[in-house]
Amino acid sequence: MGTAERRETLGNDVAAPLVVHEGARSISASQDTGGGGEPSATPGATGQLPSSARTEPRPAYRQLWVEEPARRRRLPDPVRTAAVRAVLVISVTLIQAMVAFLSTLAGSWLAFPMVISSVASTVVATWAALDVWVTRQVWNQRNGVVSTPSSTARALRRERRKARRQARVTARSQERIRRQSGGSGQLSHP
Repeated sequence: MGTAERRETLGNDVAAPLVVHEGARSISASQDTGGGGEPSATPGATGQLPSSARTEPRPAYRQLWVEEPARRRRLPDPVRTAAVRAVLVISVTLIQAMVAFLSTLAGSWLAFPMVISSVASTVVATWAALDVWVTRQVWNQRNGVVSTPSSTARALRRERRKARRQARVTARSQERIRRQSGGSGQLSHP
């Protein structure tokens, strides 16, 4: 490193000083090491920092929270709700299946009711997983977040843009006609 004060670069390009102890050794890349891996006897390699390089120990400043950009967009709320419900139902189903298996191995009276409830829970879990998919498809269709070029939502947006553009052009031409005719509303001068 070769400096008395080491710095740590944080994620937001701010350098924060770290604590430097009195007995810290500074070994630069230019110092060569002898055969035993010890630095050669050069000035400054004695374990003491030069008096000009000594600083008061300062506390390290680290950022408490580093915001990272999201890799993917957040799921819409209805889809998130369906996904959370599906995870809960599936986990309960797995627990029931495990209890049914263990009680069957133990020969408990609880085995038969748990097997029956596990079968019913499997049907409900399948429905919950399909509900996530259907909810996502419905949300995409209603809100127009479909990435295929033939999306009906995209075609509707294109038609709306074209209609707005046409309305602006018509409004501009009417305004131009009004200005040219002096505001009387006539198309030609008498």
